[in-house]
Amino acid sequence: MMQAVWSGGYPMGHIAANKNDLLKRVKRIAGQIQAVERALESDLDCAKTLHLVAATRGAINGLMEEIIEDHARAHVANPDLSDAERNKGVEELLEAIRRYSK
Repeated sequence: MMQAVWSGGYPMGHIAANKNDLLKRVKRIAGQIQAVERALESDLDCAKTLHLVAATRGAINGLMEEIIEDHARAHVANPDLSDAERNKGVEELLEAIRRYSK
């Protein structure tokens, strides 16, 4: 079976396997962002707007966690990879976490 490859050279088969589920999550997040926008445009109660933002953040966190797990399994814990490939996977994962946590 052929795996999709992104510009970094990693096989993306693990993402492709979950692609539909991930895209559904992203579309739900987009809908939540639109709800926040509508709330701000319509001067919705600030407490309700905060709840919308919190729900959106939770959804984004869930998406990030799922992709982190997929990356860790495919590019860090995969015994078929060389030490150099696994080290690269760890560094990429740490960089993504650093960026996300800012």
